[in-house]
Amino acid sequence: MTDKIRWGVLATGGIAATFTRDLATLPDAEVVAVGSRSIESAAGFADRFDIPRAYGSWAELAADEAVDVVYVATPHNAHYEAAKLCLAAGKAVLCEKAFTVNLAQARELVDLARSTGTFLMEAMWMRTIPAIRRMSELIADGAIGEVRMISAHFGLLGPFEPEHRLRSPELAGGALLDLGVYPVALAQLVLGRPTSITATARLTPEGVDETTGMLFGHDGGAVANLSCSIAAGAPMTALIGGSTGWIDLGEPFFRPKSLVINRRDSVETFDVPHTGHGMVHEAAEVMRCLRAGEIESPMVPWQSTLDVMATLDEVRRQIGVAYPGE
Repeated sequence: MTDKIRWGVLATGGIAATFTRDLATLPDAEVVAVGSRSIESAAGFADRFDIPRAYGSWAELAADEAVDVVYVATPHNAHYEAAKLCLAAGKAVLCEKAFTVNLAQARELVDLARSTGTFLMEAMWMRTIPAIRRMSELIADGAIGEVRMISAHFGLLGPFEPEHRLRSPELAGGALLDLGVYPVALAQLVLGRPTSITATARLTPEGVDETTGMLFGHDGGAVANLSCSIAAGAPMTALIGGSTGWIDLGEPFFRPKSLVINRRDSVETFDVPHTGHGMVHEAAEVMRCLRAGEIESPMVPWQSTLDVMATLDEVRRQIGVAYPGE
């Protein structure tokens, strides 16, 4: 590794811009290239963020020998293709969530990373946020006793027009993969993979989920009540209930700056701010792993990604959402 970890950004949308701004806060990170399916889009992004090289194809970005790691920020339907291309070229990959469209694609990417010894991590930045890490430590230390319930919800008011990516089956749209992945990942971070799943949804005319509700059962009898919507606003809150107290995560729950432990006779607040928009923490973990020669992050392990994808597959099966090519 050079003194700086050299990043390539694959795609030029809003989340790519947010990530690039966060990377600028890390002195040992440098964005050296951006790739898009359109050279005009790549060049515009490069000009905006003072990136030295712009490519009009993903393959050119993957072939750039000066790039150490690629951040894949495309819509969900293209995650698999883009990440596979970069891994095959020997590039470390940080791939946005939902990691892929389905579990089969996710398994293939993990198997490819393992067989080639190439770093791969899902960009589940929630798991790297300092307040979420502190929450996990407190739960492990018994701060609220035995966890028995989780409630988490993520809704957007919209409205989103029919041509919006969130309503496009071709882009693997819908509330579940875009928003629902957060409450699902939180529940499984705390309780592990559910032993039972019950899901219901209202679908859009295009056939993706507009509003989805999920009830999970877990080992020991714990339950998780989760929901997501692209047509209903709601506080982006989460509660973890235990036998001796409960934790309220500050809004939005996937990147809180604080958490509150409520017990029968006391209330304790923990201020745990994040840096920038919050994506800086996942980037820092990627770079730590690369410098340590690790191909898998213990903070966002492959199995957690596969377990979440398995759950999302089952929810989609129950609510009747399938994407082109499945």
